[in-house]
Amino acid sequence: MLVAAAVCPCPPLLVPDVAAGAAPELDGARTACSDALAVLAASRPDRLIVVGPGAEEGLERYPAGAVGDFRGFGVDVDVRLGTEAGTGTRAGSGSGTRTGSGSGPAGSGPLPASLAVGAWLLARTGWADAPLEGLAVSERLAPERCAEAGRELAAQAGRVALLVLGDGSACRSVKAPGYFDDRAAAFDERAARALGSADTGALEALDEHLAYELKAAGRAPWQVLAGAAEGAGLEGRLLYEDAPYGVGYFVAAWS
Repeated sequence: MLVAAAVCPCPPLLVPDVAAGAAPELDGARTACSDALAVLAASRPDRLIVVGPGAEEGLERYPAGAVGDFRGFGVDVDVRLGTEAGTGTRAGSGSGTRTGSGSGPAGSGPLPASLAVGAWLLARTGWADAPLEGLAVSERLAPERCAEAGRELAAQAGRVALLVLGDGSACRSVKAPGYFDDRAAAFDERAARALGSADTGALEALDEHLAYELKAAGRAPWQVLAGAAEGAGLEGRLLYEDAPYGVGYFVAAWS
């Protein structure tokens, strides 16, 4: 059963080494992410599952100990998703094996960028509160399959928590990665309202085709969350909302 969730954005710029001189611009987001992760720790889960975009198709599962890095963004920073034994610890360099079960086959290669950001966030807060694993979701996965995957995750243990990573539209300004689209602000407003109120129905109703056109990578992970939270009776709080680079970033806590 899902007992808590933290929703965080996943730009590699959250990692100060990647952001370099621009790092202070996302200090508010980093603080909000730490606050959301504190809600997860307080829920005393039996298992934490880190969910984010990045699967080539469908779903790909990554066990504790899977590794990633930010070399593709110009910095020599390694991260580890907890430990191979399954307990959360500070991230570091090394290698990990991957085995597939449950909601997807084994992921191949390093952690996708979203799960690497999640591993960095967990290391930053010193997560050691429950065994964990990662699940990468394709941005084109149908809403009903996302919800099904979420229900499967929630059934994995008596007390399940999710760290859900994903960004809103990338079309909020002419300098945004997807350039300006006048539909983007309304899409992000709907998403932020749903995340802040733990409205699973509103999340499930987000249009997958519009989300893809707006480059909103969070749509599928948020719909996994919606499926996991069905019947859980959780309440939500929106802790952060901004679009500093023309991309919608949201932080929310559900408990």
